Amino acid sequence: MISDVSEQEFQAKVIERSKQVPVVVDFWAEWCGPCRTLGPAIEDAVRKRNGEIELAKVDTDRNPGIAQEYEIASIPAVKAFKDGKVAAEFIGAIPPARIEAFLNEIVPSEADRLAESGDEDSLRKALELDPRNAQAAIGLGRILLARGEGDQALEMLKTFPHDFIADGLAARAQLSASANGSGTDELQQGNPEEALEQLQGALGAEQDPDRKDQLRRVMVAIFTELGADHPLAREHRRRLAAALN
Repeated sequence: MISDVSEQEFQAKVIERSKQVPVVVDFWAEWCGPCRTLGPAIEDAVRKRNGEIELAKVDTDRNPGIAQEYEIASIPAVKAFKDGKVAAEFIGAIPPARIEAFLNEIVPSEADRLAESGDEDSLRKALELDPRNAQAAIGLGRILLARGEGDQALEMLKTFPHDFIADGLAARAQLSASANGSGTDELQQGNPEEALEQLQGALGAEQDPDRKDQLRRVMVAIFTELGADHPLAREHRRRLAAALN
């Protein structure tokens, strides 16, 4: 799973091996301080993947040819190989959370795979494995809101304030508990166009600043899901900006 690789072994242990399983290559050297920080962290992260990813350690001082071939100008440098080619890379000692995110680009974690399943049991299991898994929280939040369990949804989703979709669902939970849940039924039914119209109308009539902000957050979540270039997102983003000025 983790091995030192020389120039002579690189073709077999990295290029060819990556056609069977992704191989992450850590380019490092003894004198490199940041390498001593990154090395153990990335080794731990790879071990947790239970063989789904392999790690090759390349000492650039002892293997200058490979370092030159892959244009390694600064270390630590990490490159992930899939199907014989570089699929992702980064430079520098990054924190463990970013290492996990990098590895997830190559092979999704068990929590990510469970989150993709979408059923309630899988989503709850995903959050047990990774409490910061926004995809799982969003999926479970939708289920709870549909079931009328807004308080539970809000308690879970409020820990994701920097994810626009999760934050929008939290705002929906708050609105559903208040007298102003305009647009939330339409969202539940998968009708974003009608939902946005009702949310715009509710925003214009709303005097309470807290509920006004909740309506804004719900709309921002819809814009995020539609995509920045979607005609509905462009139109209603413009109208929202005008309404808030």
